Amino acid sequence: MRIKLLVIFLAAIFGISATQYNNDKLYEISKNIEIFINVYKQLNSNYVDDLDPNQLMRVGIDAMVASLDPYTNYISESQVASYMINTEGRYEGIGAIVEKIDDYVTIVEPYEGSPVLEAGLKAGDQIIAIEGESTLGKSRDEVTAFYRGVPGTSVRLKIKTTEGEIRDVDIKRSEVSIPNVPYSGFVDESIGYVALSTFTADAAKNITKAYRDLKNENNNMNALILDLRDNGGGLLREAIAVSNIFIPKDKEVVSVKSKVRERDETYRTLSEPIDTEIPLVILVNNNSASASEIVSGVIQDYDRGVLMGQRTYGKGLVQNTMEVGYNSRVKLTTSKYYIPSGRCIQSVQYENGEPVDIPDEKRSRFKTSGGRIVLDGGGVSPDLKIQQAEDSEILKALKKQHMIFKFANTYVTSLDSLGLSEELVFEDFEAFKNFLADINFEYTSEAEKTSILLKEQLSGENKILEQELTAITAYLQQQKDKALDADRENITNAIEIELATRMNFQRGKAFQKLNGDPEINQAIELLKDNKRYNSLIKSM
Repeated sequence: MRIKLLVIFLAAIFGISATQYNNDKLYEISKNIEIFINVYKQLNSNYVDDLDPNQLMRVGIDAMVASLDPYTNYISESQVASYMINTEGRYEGIGAIVEKIDDYVTIVEPYEGSPVLEAGLKAGDQIIAIEGESTLGKSRDEVTAFYRGVPGTSVRLKIKTTEGEIRDVDIKRSEVSIPNVPYSGFVDESIGYVALSTFTADAAKNITKAYRDLKNENNNMNALILDLRDNGGGLLREAIAVSNIFIPKDKEVVSVKSKVRERDETYRTLSEPIDTEIPLVILVNNNSASASEIVSGVIQDYDRGVLMGQRTYGKGLVQNTMEVGYNSRVKLTTSKYYIPSGRCIQSVQYENGEPVDIPDEKRSRFKTSGGRIVLDGGGVSPDLKIQQAEDSEILKALKKQHMIFKFANTYVTSLDSLGLSEELVFEDFEAFKNFLADINFEYTSEAEKTSILLKEQLSGENKILEQELTAITAYLQQQKDKALDADRENITNAIEIELATRMNFQRGKAFQKLNGDPEINQAIELLKDNKRYNSLIKSM
């Protein structure tokens, strides 16, 4: 009887007649709601230890939404303010990328023109207290949630500078404009390059300006590279507008499809394009997501250019936030994005909240405008796949222990100013090695770990093998000592990028990264080979 009454109640809520409940799963919904409530009541009343009812329910809700996709989340009343900071732009912070280094959250990259710079702070300065409360041991998220607030208001930070000075700083929060086109220029005498870091407001306008500036600088520009690597997406309208730069007016860009068909919508290009003919390479990687995948997928579906790099992230979902009472909310996936070929870029499998690559043979097949086969089920696969270079063990250890960052904190003060389009050359590698020696940098290679483990397991059992392993361990230690010099080129490149970022912010970083970039070099080679370029975008 209770289930029947609950069914009628739910039917009234959902606007569905009670006679339809079997077809619309209302009976299963009502039954499971009653079971859930009864389990909750029994645990709360009879479990051997005292339970926090709020925490118990939160665990249940979190488990429920976690079974769906990584983007569907419950937002409790206490989290609403932080949620608005992250998604609605109603609150702002101090204008810097921060990271926990050692015991404190540390400024690692101030934004140009940001409040932290106006207050005289710099990369390497540590936030040791906020409004008198120590930040020792606190996570990055805890600290950022504390110092964010309404633009125009102030927050007092206690800072430990890179020189060891302790001082109090009042910082006025404000909106910080981060350039979405941090760099554009020529990577060859006739090949232009534009980097797009995020799809924020005016992304298409800024790309168009960069393109026209390049054309004005060199009217013989005959090819373009658009770099979407590590671009996590942004505004849908900007994805449509960026696509419109290269494809004609009134072409389908993306369709949004949901359970409620009345909400389905198809978005098309609205303006005349800037250039539908110039040979185009779009660089993507595993961190190119959402709007980046829409643009790269559209270019691929219309055979307008060549995608190069690694398969993209696989984020093709639309989220909306709904009120669920008591100032709590649920952010849930309501729709999926589909690009012109009909495929969905959303990944279909997850592990620990991250998309998992599935084999091509398990992905559905679609066709581009020219008849080329393309696949769905997890991001956009490039037309020309490039194996992403992996850092050496020594470079991974240096980055993990923030050695390059810490070295730059002091070394940057010895450098002269650097022009925005001037390449930084670091030649004092001995100074870096001396810094590592002074700071007692140590790491254990994987081979050394294996050798030590085997030696421990053989302890007292086989003296001959133990002696041989001791010799191997000594040899590995020698090789480890030589590892810095063996990977000098890549380590130097990482130092140069860090120093260029200190001197010219994101523009400096974007320009410096072009130095020796193997994917840029391969894109140039491709754009100089018309026959190969055309073979990649035409039907086999």
